[in-house]
Amino acid sequence: MFDNLSARLKAVAEQVRGKGRLTEDNIAGAVRDVRRALIEADVALPVVRDFVARVQERAVGAEVTRSLNPGQVFIKILHDELTTTLGAGAGGFELRHQPPIVVLLAGLQGAGKTTTAGKLALHLQERDGRRVILASLDTRRPAAMLQLEQLAGKAGAGFHAATAEQSPLQIARDAVGEARRSQADVLILDSAGRTRLDDELLTELRTIHDEVVPQETLFVVDSMAGQDAVNVAKAFGDAVPLSGVILTKADGDARGGAALSVKAVTGQPILFLGTGEELAGLEVFHADRMASRILGMGDVLSLVEEVEQKVDRKKAEKLARKVRKGKSFDLEDLREQLEQMLGMGGIESLLEKLPLPGGVNPQQLTKQVDEKGLRRQIAIINSMTPQERRFPKTINGSRKRRIAAGAGLQVPEVNRVIKQHAQMQKMMKKLSKGGMKRALRGMPGLPGG
Repeated sequence: MFDNLSARLKAVAEQVRGKGRLTEDNIAGAVRDVRRALIEADVALPVVRDFVARVQERAVGAEVTRSLNPGQVFIKILHDELTTTLGAGAGGFELRHQPPIVVLLAGLQGAGKTTTAGKLALHLQERDGRRVILASLDTRRPAAMLQLEQLAGKAGAGFHAATAEQSPLQIARDAVGEARRSQADVLILDSAGRTRLDDELLTELRTIHDEVVPQETLFVVDSMAGQDAVNVAKAFGDAVPLSGVILTKADGDARGGAALSVKAVTGQPILFLGTGEELAGLEVFHADRMASRILGMGDVLSLVEEVEQKVDRKKAEKLARKVRKGKSFDLEDLREQLEQMLGMGGIESLLEKLPLPGGVNPQQLTKQVDEKGLRRQIAIINSMTPQERRFPKTINGSRKRRIAAGAGLQVPEVNRVIKQHAQMQKMMKKLSKGGMKRALRGMPGLPGG
């Protein structure tokens, strides 16, 4: 996420490291590189000018304290100004309204509104304990209503059924009525989109907004759209009073231009970040934490929150009891560990939140751990019988061929999973017998190994 911008800004901070004082002379090159990095990231020019001016004003003459060197001072200045530009304050939105809270999603077709509606429903139910109903106002795209209904089912949310013959305004009215009757806490209205901005789209959105008076009107924007996203955000902001922004496909955005520009253009905060296609791929946006991630400082706080939310505590405690009692770590346990890792957004999402050493790129580390390979391992374990998962030593040649065929893979991949499991099983046995120190001693590349 925002890898190019992150690499450039970290390089800029290195330029001033070791200087005794930040002056106009030795800061000029760094500020120039900051400007270039922002422009290459497709940040809106007015935002670039304002950001650079603030950084320069604070950086020139900034004294180096006893515990900080100039590079660290400059990083702090960049962090503070990135936080201000992204929109200081916690993300999410206010839920202390009289229910049902009506949330209207607006944006262009292809920005990911419908998927975001499902993600938001899951988020509000799992993290906030709210009862949610979804309704599609898109009568033009044939599969839009069916797609949202399927997402509602996956998220465990309610769905207001309608037909394409009804007007979007009538569907919105009926959905509000149903939300009241069923005593739902939140109603999410997924409005229609277009491939481009037009007066008809904005007029329809304005009419719906004036009729249902939503507590939240959220602009959903593809973060990879760059400068175009900024122009679209302004048009939607002029049409209806937006209350916040959801950035989608943030995991595929190496530049970060939309994230740094949209708050300044709309005047409204970024509330959520969407990543991937999975319904769990939505996180509350915190400007200060995102600034830390952009500067390579990690985001351990978000990682801890994510672990608390997404790791199945009962399964973790069950595995810990097995290890303590010296019971065998079987393939069922391995599958659960792999599924929980993927459920937290995958390897890259985890690495981005960790403060990695300078010069280490999360994407490079991710390439060394093939996420598709993890999914193949899960498929292989799923192809086994419960007995085979519990007792891997019973898996002979013919069973391996059957398992490989069931997973659509080759026998060598089955062998790799069994070998990996055997290595983990040995480590778990060392944990149960002699604690962490003995387990680490047997691991290559570590002291004593």
